[in-house]
Amino acid sequence: MEWTQALIPIATSFALTFSIMPIFIAYFLMKKQGQSIREDGPTWHNSKTGTPTMGGAVFLIAIVVSSLLVALWQHVVTPSFGIILFILILYGTLGFLDDFIKIFKKRNMGLNSKQKLMGQIIGGVVFYGIYRLEGFGNEIAVPGLGTIHIGVLYGVFVVFWLVGFSNAVNLTDGIDGLVSGLAILSFATYGIIAWKQGQLDVLIICLATIGGLVGFIPFNRKPAKIFMGDVGSLALGGMLAGISILLHQEWSLLLIGFIYVCETASVLLQVTSFKLTGKRIFKMSPIHHHFEMSGWSEWKIDIIFWIVGFVMSALTLLILY
Repeated sequence: MEWTQALIPIATSFALTFSIMPIFIAYFLMKKQGQSIREDGPTWHNSKTGTPTMGGAVFLIAIVVSSLLVALWQHVVTPSFGIILFILILYGTLGFLDDFIKIFKKRNMGLNSKQKLMGQIIGGVVFYGIYRLEGFGNEIAVPGLGTIHIGVLYGVFVVFWLVGFSNAVNLTDGIDGLVSGLAILSFATYGIIAWKQGQLDVLIICLATIGGLVGFIPFNRKPAKIFMGDVGSLALGGMLAGISILLHQEWSLLLIGFIYVCETASVLLQVTSFKLTGKRIFKMSPIHHHFEMSGWSEWKIDIIFWIVGFVMSALTLLILY
């Protein structure tokens, strides 16, 4: 694919997202349907109550349409391409149902944790089944050690990776623009890796996702006119995990997704500390709320976290190439 052709999935996804999003926002405002804010969250977030959500549905549709069109044009509708879109659609649907219940049932909690987890696990199992049918082995690449064969345990790892990172990105999506900017960096990095490996099918999805997110971020930056919702964050996290597996660079997501890992770790540490000692490590978790409670503005958190994400992504590419 020439670099000029690479602009097509980006431009198409961007145009669809950027043109449809104002209509989507206007509809929610007309219906007076919006996000309910967590009662235990920062008090200044109460002003965001009623802000339209589920914006991720728009950019996910844009990603599917633009990537399918380009993949058909380039004749690369492969099983790898299909299982990434499958994860996008399944995890996006789980998030959509979660958001729908929150909005139209006027509850801050949507699907219960067991329902979401079961759907995510099913997605992981299907992903692994197609992955094996395509001829990929049960090996995992470990820096410094090479490729290690772990047998059927790799299937367990695949499910854990998909479920873990879909929830990690979901946890990170707590302030305006944070995940939108981080995900652009993450998918751009995997796009470079896919290009280096000659995996055009994965590259097209990465490019379409970048375009959709670039079209979304003007509406999601502070002050957000719309949130991406679980429909967006769960799908993005699952896609990143799936792409890292298909590129056989699973470990790279620990660096490229360093912020997502830190956000998740902060929640686990907070819960564990409180249960064991009755004391909290952070003022609030996930950790972006800790910095908010410490007086950082949302813009400051965004910029610093984006810089960290950029540095870790650049470090990943330096290690690989």
